[in-house]
Amino acid sequence: MGNELAEKSVLIIPCSGIGKVHGLMSREATYLVTDELAPGYTDTLCLALLVKGDSDALAAVRNHACITIDGCAKACAEKNVAIAGGRVAKAVQVAEAFKNHRGAKPGNATALTDDGWIITREIAGAVASNAARLREGEEAI
Repeated sequence: MGNELAEKSVLIIPCSGIGKVHGLMSREATYLVTDELAPGYTDTLCLALLVKGDSDALAAVRNHACITIDGCAKACAEKNVAIAGGRVAKAVQVAEAFKNHRGAKPGNATALTDDGWIITREIAGAVASNAARLREGEEAI
């Protein structure tokens, strides 16, 4: 996260999910959005900074719409943005994406398979679309 976020930037905040393939997918989807699909108006920040109470991270989530991407039902990213006083405009669960990909083998905690990348790209596409809607002042869907 840069020190100067654009006013209309949307923060994409993935779970940490270290050691889990769904956590890896949440992080990779975030990077696809912020680096390739919507680099001009999205950014991300480290969830650990937010949990720790870093003043810059707290200010960022309080002043920008946030989309969280959680790997599991614990929803750590979503919960911590809300606890910090941020507005979760859209909460995404990686596991939900598997409903359309029964039997997919996404990989492991350190590497995604072709199935994993297909699902991750779908998640990223949906997140980028929601970020564009939020940027225009619409509601996320």
